[in-house]
Amino acid sequence: MNRIIVSACLVGINCTYRGDNNLSLELLRLVDRFILFPVCPEQLGGLPTPRSKAEITVSNDWTTRRIVIDQFGHDVTAQFHRGAEEVLKIARFCGTGIAVLKSKSPSCGCRGIYDGTFSGVTVDGMGITAELLLKNGIEVYPESEINFLL
Repeated sequence: MNRIIVSACLVGINCTYRGDNNLSLELLRLVDRFILFPVCPEQLGGLPTPRSKAEITVSNDWTTRRIVIDQFGHDVTAQFHRGAEEVLKIARFCGTGIAVLKSKSPSCGCRGIYDGTFSGVTVDGMGITAELLLKNGIEVYPESEINFLL
């Protein structure tokens, strides 16, 4: 049976920054054909649940690197990278080549993310985990694009 990494919040696990979930009943329809491996990169990176809202922005120094800042201005980039690495380890261990991830998330977003201003505006871009998975040969899809799997 094929295996898929999925954002844990999409299968009803209360792990969002608010402490609730983003249950996708459509995603649950996959359990008849796939083994789903739920992961929460933020939790795997050491962040608590609930936690402060975070978004990706660009550093103000000469490096212009992508950083993750929470709504109070704290840099949580290291935790997001640590969580992404853990998800990649799980994906490799499971032998999966597909991940279905929560859209717009600074970890899981794969067809757009929030712009870093905490204003609800989205921009093209990928979350930290989605980008790492893709760079390592794992296909990533937002929950809204799983019809081809059904």
